[in-house]
Amino acid sequence: MARSTTPSPASSEHPDGWPGKDLGLPEEGPRSVGRIGRRIVALLIDGALADLVAFVTGVWSPVNGSGDIAHSWIQIAIFAGLQILFICLLSGSFGHICVGLRVVPIRGGYVGIWRPVVRTLLLCLIVPALIIDRDSRGAHDRIAGTVLVRR
Repeated sequence: MARSTTPSPASSEHPDGWPGKDLGLPEEGPRSVGRIGRRIVALLIDGALADLVAFVTGVWSPVNGSGDIAHSWIQIAIFAGLQILFICLLSGSFGHICVGLRVVPIRGGYVGIWRPVVRTLLLCLIVPALIIDRDSRGAHDRIAGTVLVRR
């Protein structure tokens, strides 16, 4: 009798099992790779927090917008500053903490200062974050040597 060659539903999602398997991470639960839904919600929360800080400091107004290009760059700088500060101190941005994620180095230990800086600068360029590998890590995480995992 011939065997079926159709892949199982689990193997169609990831060729070798699950995202993070190659990194030694579990399929589900704590330390498993954070899925795209949580990542998007965290990014939206971080963007809203950066807009709130920009509004409170007078850089941005929901009625008038940014006004000019300089104010837009200031908003991006606020976003980047918050990312770096929270990741260095709490191993995750405010949005990451809200949705139960954290940024950890691949080799373990403290995330340090240079990893959040590199990761955030690449995240602000947007394109590296859109280049995702089979372990669901964006290029910004691969270059910084980090992975976004569940708490």
